Amino acid sequence: MHSAGRTGGIMSNNDNLGWNNGQNWQDNSNWQQENADAQGWQGAGDEYSEASHRSWLQRLGDSIKGVLFGLILVFGSSYLLFWNEGRAVKTADALSEGAGVVISVDNARVDPANAGKLIHIAGPTSAQSPINEPDFGFEARGLRLIRKVEMYQWKEERRTETRQKLGGGEETVTRYIYSREWSDRAINSSSFRQPGGHQNPSFPPYQSRGFGAGDAKLGAFSIDDRILSRLGQGETFDVPPSALMRARQRLGDRARIERGGIYAGFNPDNPQVGDVRITYSLVPLQEISAIGQQTNSSLSPYVTRNKRTVLLAERGNQNAAAMFQHAQDENRMITWIIRAVGVILMFAGFALILAPISTLASVIPILGDIAGFGTSLIAMLATAIVAPLIIAIAWLFHRPLISAAALAAGVVIIMLVRHWGRQRAAQKAAQAQIAPSFAGAAPRQGGGFMPGAQQGLQPPLQSPTQRRNTFLPPGFGKKK
Repeated sequence: MHSAGRTGGIMSNNDNLGWNNGQNWQDNSNWQQENADAQGWQGAGDEYSEASHRSWLQRLGDSIKGVLFGLILVFGSSYLLFWNEGRAVKTADALSEGAGVVISVDNARVDPANAGKLIHIAGPTSAQSPINEPDFGFEARGLRLIRKVEMYQWKEERRTETRQKLGGGEETVTRYIYSREWSDRAINSSSFRQPGGHQNPSFPPYQSRGFGAGDAKLGAFSIDDRILSRLGQGETFDVPPSALMRARQRLGDRARIERGGIYAGFNPDNPQVGDVRITYSLVPLQEISAIGQQTNSSLSPYVTRNKRTVLLAERGNQNAAAMFQHAQDENRMITWIIRAVGVILMFAGFALILAPISTLASVIPILGDIAGFGTSLIAMLATAIVAPLIIAIAWLFHRPLISAAALAAGVVIIMLVRHWGRQRAAQKAAQAQIAPSFAGAAPRQGGGFMPGAQQGLQPPLQSPTQRRNTFLPPGFGKKK
């Protein structure tokens, strides 16, 4: 059974918006700003709610089906963790090899003797020809021009709330929240739960990309986009007014030069779905450092013994050792990110495998909550055991000598700890045997202790007659 409700009034003319032959923006709706306001485009968005019910048997069946997906997640995450360790080791080995063979050379001349070698160069860059923006017909002077294309689109966000019911049933309320945002990728509105009133136009054919200077150089060495793309984002670049004519040819009469970029829409302060904005950043001429294989008069990726490639570039005048250290740090960061992803996926897999237990107990909701908490703990414990084990096996596979040395060191530490513990136990046992002979002994007048006066020692058992005669004088009661 499903029930649905909506809030907010949405009317859309986006069905009439699109790109004609992949080039010119067509506005067949004859939008006017006042019409857009009247149609409810001013709100932050709207939402659609849907309630669904599942019986206990349906939930149990779904949880049993989920066991298979859980197994896939566990095996898949195990493979991801194993692969990641191999990737990290191979990358680290390649960087270590590169750091051991790299040579720093003068960028003023290309030495043929270094052909095929891994070299490090640093210094100021130059480019005689400007960078050409082919789609909107303007130029920029620098190393690399980066274009970012965005369209204002609908997006769907799902929020789910689940309530357990007596008898094991379950009610799920899903809220589909629709809002609008700038995005540099196309959002497929046809997959929305409530696509009516939330249609996104087709994305413009001009994608985000970078344009490198064709004749960029670092001293006497040519540097192409493989080097330039590693220099990161640039500084904000303002589109020149000369680009307006080409922008209107490409995007229609609504295009304008606005706030340093190209804007196709009515009002950038109040964007409508389908509006397009294109902004630019420029990597200027500057000092950079690069490491790569000398190929003719340029740099190319250097292939290491384990078939990995080394090609590094950074801004500023950096020495080779610092650049390799930065690359190693980046490799470690990526390794930990993938490890975290693998652990989360493994936990989700174990949780799905154990889900039928909590479903069986959910006939009484509180028992289901307790069982769910317990299965989560078990899944967490299983992940804490299996994930490190997979990583250890990967290290044994990829670095057997280091792993064997670490294992041997661990065994030695365990043996030393056990030996130290046994010695401590023997010392305590010896002290326990010696202590009673002195603990509580009565001191003599001249010093020392009286051996027979130990605290806590019980006198020997005596017969009633012996106890009665203890305080009588000697010979008392004997027959004469």
